[in-house]
Amino acid sequence: MVQRVHLLCLLSVAVLAACGEPLATAEPIFLQATGSTAMMPLVSELAAAFGEQSTAVSLEVTGLGTHYGLEALRRGEADLALASWLPEDLDPDWQAVAIARDGIAVIVHPVNSVDGLGLLQLQDLFSGRVDEWEAVGGRRTQGVVQPVSREEGSGTRMGFEALVMEERQVTPLAVVAASSQAVVEYVAGHPNAIGYVSMGYVSPEVKALKIEGELPTPETAGRGSYPLTRELWLVTPAPPSEAVQAFVDFALGPAGQQIAGQRYGRIR
Repeated sequence: MVQRVHLLCLLSVAVLAACGEPLATAEPIFLQATGSTAMMPLVSELAAAFGEQSTAVSLEVTGLGTHYGLEALRRGEADLALASWLPEDLDPDWQAVAIARDGIAVIVHPVNSVDGLGLLQLQDLFSGRVDEWEAVGGRRTQGVVQPVSREEGSGTRMGFEALVMEERQVTPLAVVAASSQAVVEYVAGHPNAIGYVSMGYVSPEVKALKIEGELPTPETAGRGSYPLTRELWLVTPAPPSEAVQAFVDFALGPAGQQIAGQRYGRIR
C-alpha cells in the first residue's frame, strides 16, 4: 500500500532587505518518510498541516511496513522511518521519538454478537486452539472463526504478538493481509472473521471489541488503560537535519498533538 503526500510551500526570505537588495527565494527541501502503514493517516495529516507553515519543505509519505521503513533509513533512502514497533537492537546512530499512542483494535463483522474478549480468549482464537465463536460467547450460527493477521515485517503484527500471543504462534490457517486497510476490508466482508488493526483504521464497516473491558479510544490509549496500547515512532538519524527536526518538533507541539489526539492517544 503506497500513498504519497506532496507538500511544497516556498517561503520568500528577505536577504539583505535592509540594504535594499531583492528578496531571495528559499531553496525547497525534499524529505522522504516511509514505513508503518498504521501511521500513514496520522503522518499524512501532520505533513499537510506542517506544509501550511512558512517552510520550504516538500514531504513525501509512503507506507510499506515498519521493517521496510527502517531498512530504507539504513540504506539512506529515507529521512524518517515510521515505526509502530521498535527492534531491541535499534541502530545506535538513530533516535526514536514517540509522537502518539495507538491502540491495536480487535475487529469483527458488525453482525457478530460478541462485544468483548479477554487476552487469553484472544490467544485461543488466533492460535487456533478455539475455532468456534460459540466458545467465546458468540451464537452457534456464527460458525468457524477465521483469524486475519498481518504480514511478516508489520509493526502492528509485532505489537499484537508481543502484547497478546506471548510464546504462542498465530495459526497457519490465518488469512494474511498486507495492510491495516486490507484487514478491515476482509473482516467487513466475512461475518466469521476476526482481525487486528491500528485503531485509526476502525470504520463503521467493522466493530471494535472491548479487550479486558476497555475499548480502544484516544482516551484509553493516552492513559494506557487499553491493554493493547503501543507507541508510534518517528525514527531519524541522530542528530537529524534541521528540516527533519522541525517536523518532529511540529508533531510534538500543540498543533501536532491536537491532530494526533483526534485518532490516537496524545503523548503530550
